[in-house]
Amino acid sequence: MNLKEKMEIVDKFLEKHGEEKIMKWFHQVCKLEAISWAFLFSAMIWIRYDPDGLLPIIYIATIGNIHGLFFTLYLLLILPARKIYKWDDEDFVFALVSAFFPFATIWIEKKYARFDRED
Repeated sequence: MNLKEKMEIVDKFLEKHGEEKIMKWFHQVCKLEAISWAFLFSAMIWIRYDPDGLLPIIYIATIGNIHGLFFTLYLLLILPARKIYKWDDEDFVFALVSAFFPFATIWIEKKYARFDRED
């Protein structure tokens, strides 16, 4: 699949759901991804103190899956967000890399996902 075909998928997605709804989803997913990371961190601390316990294992598996869902949604919503907010390549790569750092999606949501930001 080439870049043109991928962008056509993004265009169809934007047409189907509208920019306002996608912007709302992106802002929500940015926050939820960071919150789920905090819960995942708490699971890592809990399992360190009780490595053989059943509850920490269940908790970390559940929270890990929830965090994985929000992480994936963030990565999927970056493409339409790039088009909506008119990010250049540098901004897009920065938003993409930010997904791999704890709580950085909050910063992206506050500083990059806006129309009135300074360049």
